[in-house]
Amino acid sequence: MLLNLKTRLELRYLGLCTHLAISRYASKGGGKIDKEILDQLEEGYKKLTESKSKSLLKKHLTKEIFDKLKTQTTPSFNSTLLHCISSGLCNHDSGMGVYAPDPEAYKVFADLFDPLIEDYHKCFKKTDKQPATKFGKGKDFENLDPDSNFIVSTRVRCGRAIKGFPFNPCLTEQDYGELESKICGAVMTLSGEYKGKYMPLTGMDKCLQEQLIADHFLFKEGDRFLAAAGASRYWPIGRGIFLNEAKNFLVWCNEEDHIRIISMEKGGDLGKVYDRMVGGVEALGKQLEFNRDERLGFLTFCPTNLGTSIRASVHIRLPSLMCQPDEMKKLAEKYRLQIRGTSGEHSEAKDGVHDISNQRRMGLTEYEIIKEMHDGIKGLIEAECKARNS
Repeated sequence: MLLNLKTRLELRYLGLCTHLAISRYASKGGGKIDKEILDQLEEGYKKLTESKSKSLLKKHLTKEIFDKLKTQTTPSFNSTLLHCISSGLCNHDSGMGVYAPDPEAYKVFADLFDPLIEDYHKCFKKTDKQPATKFGKGKDFENLDPDSNFIVSTRVRCGRAIKGFPFNPCLTEQDYGELESKICGAVMTLSGEYKGKYMPLTGMDKCLQEQLIADHFLFKEGDRFLAAAGASRYWPIGRGIFLNEAKNFLVWCNEEDHIRIISMEKGGDLGKVYDRMVGGVEALGKQLEFNRDERLGFLTFCPTNLGTSIRASVHIRLPSLMCQPDEMKKLAEKYRLQIRGTSGEHSEAKDGVHDISNQRRMGLTEYEIIKEMHDGIKGLIEAECKARNS
């Protein structure tokens, strides 16, 4: 019964998001907050404060900040505080609990976003500025596991937003179609090792879709955190995947961010995978104008992906360390790594295989982030060898 009530609340909120998105052009310059939205905010905030949630939303959304921001809207898209925090209000087990409905939200709701960003990205203060893009060369990073004794696969991705568009909660059905058209046009100009095919989710054969998901190429609908944030509206319209012929470079269209650019392959050659991603980003950057803020770097739907927006990850076997959770936690903190289950966040580690990625995306250049990740993986492999021999 509780689950049904929660589902109804989520659906009611998503319905309100649809209404706001459709009417946003009529209220440019900021709009008056609807009483129903204010009531939902008050009710949701009360339940959050009474909950046992450990989210950063609960930690940083004080009553003073809540009262200051609850009537604010962004100037171009009329986004509200409810757009920002609905996922955290619906899901008290969220880690973050906050998303940006449009690029302007980071400034309008800065009293909430800035402390969240500093907390998650470790010491990126309000006075700090994301350094200029510096990719460097992947060849500087040796293959840490040439015999594949530990690392199953390596993946490097980044998110990008197309300038002039809001994020998921405020995209109209027409926006999704226009974005897909722009992105499809851009990826189809790629050549050489990047040459491939764009496949829209709309009308995609079910067998093909299931196979792409099984092969870990394609995203799928159903994440309750994203759904409650308004990221699944009009599904599958405007969504799709570009996959190169070698199946080691792909671009997701309108999954979480406008685009996710991904390089991946079996084994542990992080430098090679990184170089391939960089080449793809630079080629697409000549076709599309990405939204980059002078202070925060590349703007993304989730504040965890700001700055460089780079997430480098490996699937790595750590069966001995897995039996020492306290030691794994220490190593993660030491090397600033995020440790997840085999299938990512909120999943279990199957057969001792973990998904390990860099935690920081901000305050460092792209090259420095990959180096930090490289050093961390090297440290984990050394610790696993030590644990096996002890």
